[in-house]
Amino acid sequence: MRLALLALALLAAPLMAAAEPLPAAVVADPPQDKANPPQLIAFALPSKDVKINAVLYTAAGAGPHPTVLLLHGLPGIDQHLDLARAMQREGWNVLAFHYRGSWGSPGKFTFSHCVEDAASALAWLRNPNTPQAGHIDPNKIVVLGHSMGGMVAAYTGGHDDRLMGTVLMSASDLGARVQGAPRKLVAKAIEDNILNEQGMRTVGDATGESLADDALAHGKDWDFTTFAEGFGKRPVLIVTSNDGLAPSGDKLYDKINAAGGSATKLHLDTDHSFNDQRIALTAALLRWLENLPGAPAGG
Repeated sequence: MRLALLALALLAAPLMAAAEPLPAAVVADPPQDKANPPQLIAFALPSKDVKINAVLYTAAGAGPHPTVLLLHGLPGIDQHLDLARAMQREGWNVLAFHYRGSWGSPGKFTFSHCVEDAASALAWLRNPNTPQAGHIDPNKIVVLGHSMGGMVAAYTGGHDDRLMGTVLMSASDLGARVQGAPRKLVAKAIEDNILNEQGMRTVGDATGESLADDALAHGKDWDFTTFAEGFGKRPVLIVTSNDGLAPSGDKLYDKINAAGGSATKLHLDTDHSFNDQRIALTAALLRWLENLPGAPAGG
């Protein structure tokens, strides 16, 4: 029995030794910087004719830092702020916000407005006259989105050649999914997400029907394959899960690399929200960010 246990231990040893250590920012706070501590700054972010609810997590340390624009999904019940805190510890600023019409932000919620709000957020990050401009490097911005926010991130990444890179987590290829689909089925699928019929008002007065009309009107514009070449050689991380969206992520991965781009793919054996793979997701994200040219040294 002892020999058998010893043999099992020896067999297991190489596997344990080969396991990649977690980035420090996943599990530990960085040394405190009393002169330039990290901050959480809530503010109203201008977008078109309104100001939407936003929060900026600033990294510790003097001087401008690279920034991640974090885009939540539909309706935004999970903002993935655990990722924001880990990236902040790693030396990144993180800007998160609620789209127009969602979670108390003024304005009307539409998918089209989500795309516009992301552009407004990028313009704010690049504005040299904002109060936090000295803390933000306008030439080092990554856009990261989950689910519907992944669609917004993909569209943004495929149309903005100033970005450092793009991260798509279980991104919903909304444009491709709605093309040719009956309006009634699209509206029902959206209602299942926004939960109006359960008495919630996650996206204000928007309805499954109004959002279905918006999606159907822009199906071709938001189809990932139509702007895959727009990523150029800028790095793209595509993270998929067991939610049925992986094939569209795989297709985008192939399309980007076939065009000479630089896409990396990771599949995690978990659900749409990565509920039991949060540490694995965070570690993979930080490792990818660490390899970007101009990334901070880390926490």
